[in-house]
Amino acid sequence: MSQLDRYYNYIDGTWKGADNWLMVADPATDEPYAEIAEAGIEDADAAMAAARRCVASGELTSVRPAQRVTWLLAIAEEIRALTEDAARVLCHENGKSLDVARGEFEEAARYFEYYAGMADKIEGTSIPLGDDYIDFTSYEPLGVSVQIVPWNFPPSICARSLAPALAAGNAVVIKSPEISPLAMTFLMTACERAGLPQGAVNLLCGKGSVIGAHLVKHRDANQIVFTGSVPTGQRILRDAAERATPSVMELGGKSAAIVHADADIEQVIDSVKTGIFFNAGQVCSAMSRLLVHRSRLDEVVERVRELAEGLSIGPGIDNPELTPLVSRDQLEQVEAMCRRAIEAGATCLTGGERVAGVKGYFMQPTLFTDVAVDSEIFQEEVFGPVQVIHPFDSEDEAVELANGTAFGLVAGVFDGQLDRALRTARRLRGGQVFINEWFAGGVETPFGGVGLSGFGREKGQEALYSYVQTRNIAVRLKGA
Repeated sequence: MSQLDRYYNYIDGTWKGADNWLMVADPATDEPYAEIAEAGIEDADAAMAAARRCVASGELTSVRPAQRVTWLLAIAEEIRALTEDAARVLCHENGKSLDVARGEFEEAARYFEYYAGMADKIEGTSIPLGDDYIDFTSYEPLGVSVQIVPWNFPPSICARSLAPALAAGNAVVIKSPEISPLAMTFLMTACERAGLPQGAVNLLCGKGSVIGAHLVKHRDANQIVFTGSVPTGQRILRDAAERATPSVMELGGKSAAIVHADADIEQVIDSVKTGIFFNAGQVCSAMSRLLVHRSRLDEVVERVRELAEGLSIGPGIDNPELTPLVSRDQLEQVEAMCRRAIEAGATCLTGGERVAGVKGYFMQPTLFTDVAVDSEIFQEEVFGPVQVIHPFDSEDEAVELANGTAFGLVAGVFDGQLDRALRTARRLRGGQVFINEWFAGGVETPFGGVGLSGFGREKGQEALYSYVQTRNIAVRLKGA
């Protein structure tokens, strides 16, 4: 009998085990941490059936919207009550620091509070057609939302799509990531304690190639929300196209920050610390490219190198500045990209390989210069604590470099001249542009990409309208 703690799937208001269990490792120690029930096709079908019954019952859709406000506020309260225990689990299964894990659950609670404030304000319009008609629109829930959550920020990314889906009256089936699924179960506990109708929320953990593929093709799926890699997103879109299932896709990025000659370098360095080293660089909107005006290049390179080499590294439970990558596979992928960059002629200023002499999946903070703009390390997402620093001589060149990848998630500008900063920002290809602070914004600000970074928006008021469809009703008056 296994001595590891066991976690369960949540289907139709019931916690359910399985014949097979997936082992979840602690990235800081490379040792087993816990097990979770492995869902199969029958579990996926049961979850979809439960969500469909919930939609058909009207318990979510037909209630007064104020009831959904009450539920979402209660979920936020329950998340906060669970945060300390949940954050420790997230820290051990994912590798991130304990403070970051606590912050992630605080952000999850904020999503539910934010969309609670909108759940009773989804209002249609009246359209004038003359005295003979009454014409109006309403926003109707899509039905069953299938949501596939990545491993880098499981609770907060789950909450950012679950909260607006529930606010709009949808039932939800969530597929959790196999390598970091445990802390998401605390969100289900919060939903259960808040008194959501049975079947309104369902959580499955299983192989993406099995239940993930099954869910996106399911006849009862009215929407697909996916955050993850480009190849997986493309496969999902091909499947979604067969049933014309509306989708929201967030597929990562290769984001660039432009540092103009008049930039405040302290702002730049502060933003580099969070922009590329936060969560060990495992962030879709990471500042993976730093484009610096040639007049400031040497200064910025030296400061960033000093920052990288001075970071504290260790297990997340100790709250270091740099934590391990999520898995051995991820560490090997990042290391391999660094090796290929060096072989291609890039200069590795610091790092470039795993931290020696430790058991966990620790990657050294890594900086590259002398990188060809058509090389893999300049063009492709690394998803690790790896940054490329590259010079430019003019605003036009900076914009061309920043826009010179297939991605377009976020971008940034650092400049003491606000007029130039705004002009540059408007020219950048990205769904969100930061000026003088990377990761400015929050739950309230729309987030999403263009190009290979995907489409649709999460967060903010705009995201809510991804979870509804417009219905128009036109009435010919009697006797007109």
